[in-house]
Amino acid sequence: MSEQRDALRRLDAAPGPGTDAAAWVTEHREEIRALVARHGALLVRGLDLDGHEHAASVIRGIVGEGMAEREGFAPRDEFGPGVYSSSHWPADQPMCMHHELSYAAEAPRLMVFACVTPPSAGGVTAVADARAVLRDLPEELVERFERHGWVLTRHYNPFVGIGWEDAFGAKNPDEVERYCADHGIEVRWDADGGLRTRQTRPAVLADPDSGERCWFNQIAFLNEWTMAPEVREFLTAEFGPDGLPFNTFYGDGSPLDSATVDLINAVYEKHTVREPWRRGDLMVVDNVRMAHSREPYRGDRAIVVGLGEPFRP
Repeated sequence: MSEQRDALRRLDAAPGPGTDAAAWVTEHREEIRALVARHGALLVRGLDLDGHEHAASVIRGIVGEGMAEREGFAPRDEFGPGVYSSSHWPADQPMCMHHELSYAAEAPRLMVFACVTPPSAGGVTAVADARAVLRDLPEELVERFERHGWVLTRHYNPFVGIGWEDAFGAKNPDEVERYCADHGIEVRWDADGGLRTRQTRPAVLADPDSGERCWFNQIAFLNEWTMAPEVREFLTAEFGPDGLPFNTFYGDGSPLDSATVDLINAVYEKHTVREPWRRGDLMVVDNVRMAHSREPYRGDRAIVVGLGEPFRP
């Protein structure tokens, strides 16, 4: 339990009267970074974040030159290089534990979340220690994923999720094919212009600083068995079992069963740390050490997100 509590350190900011939040963060940047390096995630509480653009400027004080998102799953509003709104994902549907862009050839090492408007209920961005999750998963399951990696398949179509133009920042299929060739992604075009992709990625990653092994992937979140049953049934009926907008597999192509996906999510839940959002909260997360999620919510919710320090897993 002490390890779990230690996964999210809290720092109560006390800016002087009239102190701008961006100036305070710049002044305390080294302390913030040191605490994130030690604990994996840090919640800064007590800042005055006055709107999206102000929150974006505060985030840039931590991430510096941001990282552009590619291969996203849901639309976002952009507030400058590497700074976005949280994903436009249905409020009643959870975004289960995952590591941001862990399926991509390049992922952010650092993430910053800034709360402009907290929801009236729910909507927590929870975190879980990826080292502890790895230790508690069955050894044979981890060995299988370490040996073969994991596969992500996607079906970009005009009806569900984000289109390939927005996901790849591309205007024509040639640009997409060049990107995919450079990033180890298999491509197949449908007759109607839809795009299907397949990529194999490592499931376990060594922390770039400490060398500790971390469970680093989106195997459970993007699997068909994590979808709400009525959503999965509708999408399967509409597009066929091979046409789901996303699905995951063992690296050898074998499907995962629901019990395995439930087990992974249960281990995440065991190590989940939750802190309800308050206006002005700033959460800084090491995207390798910590998985994160977004829980269902009611009311308005405005979180600005920064991606920084890209690396190649």
